[in-house]
Amino acid sequence: MVQKKLERIRCSWATNELSIRYHDEEWGVPVHDDRTLFEFLILEGAQAGLSWNTILNKRENYRRAFDGFDPKKVARYDQRKITKLLGDAGIVRNKLKIAAAIQNAKAFLKVQEEFGSFDRYIWRFVGGKPKVNHWESLRKVPARTPESDAMSKDLLRRDFKFVGSTICYAFMQAVGMVNDHAIDCFRYKVRRSR
Repeated sequence: MVQKKLERIRCSWATNELSIRYHDEEWGVPVHDDRTLFEFLILEGAQAGLSWNTILNKRENYRRAFDGFDPKKVARYDQRKITKLLGDAGIVRNKLKIAAAIQNAKAFLKVQEEFGSFDRYIWRFVGGKPKVNHWESLRKVPARTPESDAMSKDLLRRDFKFVGSTICYAFMQAVGMVNDHAIDCFRYKVRRSR
């Protein structure tokens, strides 16, 4: 008797090889590493108005172009580097988004100085532990929440750019501050941390 391989049930947005790998290995896993938090902050801002698949396809190019998302290096980018980034077809060549990444690096460093780490600062918006939701369908997942509203307001007050509430909520989902895997998804019970 031939046994049929069981298909894993995933969130409906994971539809291609890259998004499936991202869904299965990263999305919703709690992140406490400052460099990774900075990476997601920049990538979520770059995604504004675009699909996440576009950003996933350019992620390695972003890592190369933005010095491995080292906020100290990004904060020092000058006009020469900005011109080089604007000519880099491997990333989203948007003047405002590139300027925002540099400004966000500067603001990120100030937050690290004030709180000891960006991790310590950002996780306060969910009380220090992931908020686990219970969505039967991803259609019910909100685009923003009171927590993402509060985060956005505070980040904007601290001179961050491209950090509206919807972007903040996507960031919270990506770094595991909220678990928005559908309850029938095999990744719903995310427990490991990076």
